[in-house]
Amino acid sequence: DDSNRYRIPLSNEIVLKGHTKVVSALAVDHTGSRVVSGSYDYSVRMYDFQGMNSKLQSFRQLEPSEGHQVRTISWSPTADRFLCVTGSAQAKIYDRDGLTLGEFVKGDMYIRDLKNTKGHISGLTCGEWHPRTKDTILTSSEDGSLRIWDVNDFKTQKQVIKPKLARPGRIPVTTCAWDRDGKRIAGGIGDGSIQIWNLKPGWGSRPDIHVQNSHSDDITALKFSMDGRILLSRSLDGSLKQLFLTGTSVERESTTGGLLCFFDRAKLQLVSKVGISPTCSVVQCAWHPKLNQIFATAGDKSQGGTHVLYDPTLSEKGALVCVARAPRKKSIDDFEAKPVIHNPHALPLFRDQPSRKREREKTLKDPLKSHKPELPMTGPGFGGRVGASKGSLLTQYLMKQGGMIKETWMEEDPREAILKFADVAAKDPKYIAPAYAQTQPETVFAKSDSEDEE
Repeated sequence: DDSNRYRIPLSNEIVLKGHTKVVSALAVDHTGSRVVSGSYDYSVRMYDFQGMNSKLQSFRQLEPSEGHQVRTISWSPTADRFLCVTGSAQAKIYDRDGLTLGEFVKGDMYIRDLKNTKGHISGLTCGEWHPRTKDTILTSSEDGSLRIWDVNDFKTQKQVIKPKLARPGRIPVTTCAWDRDGKRIAGGIGDGSIQIWNLKPGWGSRPDIHVQNSHSDDITALKFSMDGRILLSRSLDGSLKQLFLTGTSVERESTTGGLLCFFDRAKLQLVSKVGISPTCSVVQCAWHPKLNQIFATAGDKSQGGTHVLYDPTLSEKGALVCVARAPRKKSIDDFEAKPVIHNPHALPLFRDQPSRKREREKTLKDPLKSHKPELPMTGPGFGGRVGASKGSLLTQYLMKQGGMIKETWMEEDPREAILKFADVAAKDPKYIAPAYAQTQPETVFAKSDSEDEE
């Protein structure tokens, strides 16, 4: 069996779920006990084989940079920290348990020469921890530069590397990688070239190896071989240059899904193909040397997972540890005390003063305050109320009925009431009448209405 000759672990598979979109970044620590995956859902999830049971749930979830997709994750050589690269201009460092240790500074985007900026000025594309030195990392960016950083100083980088370009300008660096000893850096440039720099005293931005037109499209990944003699590259142009293990994308019209393809390094012959997902592309893949297990990430706009391929006869630890550990069965005696929640700010003492608008709305809902005034009554009354014709209040009505209040004006003729004073006015005139006595015409009063009617 060819696959057995190459010791490819393909017999079993588990999927680490949790992400809601495509899983775009993957890193397995050197001991093989922890897996960190990043996704287009902006989150990073941490899985621990020793602490997981067969439910395969992550023990921690992070959101490194709000609204930015996670692009690369890389463990430090001692596996005590990891680097997280997102679509923002600032990479972050986390400790082994997912606590933030720091964020690298962003450069000034108005400075033209990238050498004079303190950090990247636009979105990052890739990043990798130095394979030997625990304090050094490498990042690449859409701003057209690679930078080397000291993880103890988040304020400025140690070195800025600008790739060699045919004409001046800013062409993004799509990916980067260290060699196994950390003595060389490789960068995949947006113009299709691969450039390699040797780290030596007094080195600058001029590349030692410059492979022009290595690919006809963006280079998505670079990896040095264990012996450092071969550089593997993967590109969107559909070609594989000296590749050993790669994931494939789903074609629009194709019936095949995302695959893992294994090639013989010497002959560049296809050795084995494994179907990972019927509908999704394989984005990241890694073959862990200690565990002898293969990790491949896949997903789309609605789901995302990390597939772990292993063989119980060929693989060690990792997935084998947690798959055997079944989740604990629930007992009828299980009891969970519900916590007492104290919320002092809910007391009236701490409440904000209600707004006038709310007060008005409250008043309108109150049946007493929003009561319509009663209309005046014309009849004798009902329900304890007495009509206005006999006095509006009950006490007034009763007093009138008892003869205690006499209202004569209601029975009197208004004309007669006025003429009562006519004789007095004529006999004993006061101030005004004597003044006009000589000129005043004789007063003629109208006759009563009853006479007119006749």
